[in-house]
Amino acid sequence: MSDKKELSELEKLRVLIPHWLEHSHSHQHEFEKWVAVAKNEGQEEAAEAIEKALQKLVKADKYLRKALEVLGGAVAGPHEHHHHG
Repeated sequence: MSDKKELSELEKLRVLIPHWLEHSHSHQHEFEKWVAVAKNEGQEEAAEAIEKALQKLVKADKYLRKALEVLGGAVAGPHEHHHHG
C-alpha cells in the first residue's frame, strides 16, 4: 500500500507550485492596493516602482504555470487545488 506522504521530488514540486501561485496572487492584490495608496499620497515614483514589481510577479506566475503544465499539472490531494489565472 502506498502512503500519500511518500511523494517523489517532482510530485512535491507539483504540489508546491500551486501554493506559490496562490501566495503570489495574494501579494499581487496587496501591491495593487499599495500602488493606489502611494498615488493618493502623491508618491508617483513609489507607485511606479511597486507597479513594476507587480508586473514582474505577473510574469513569474506565467513561468510557474508553464513549469506546472510541463510537469503534468498539480498533484491531486485531499484538498485539491485548481488555480487557473
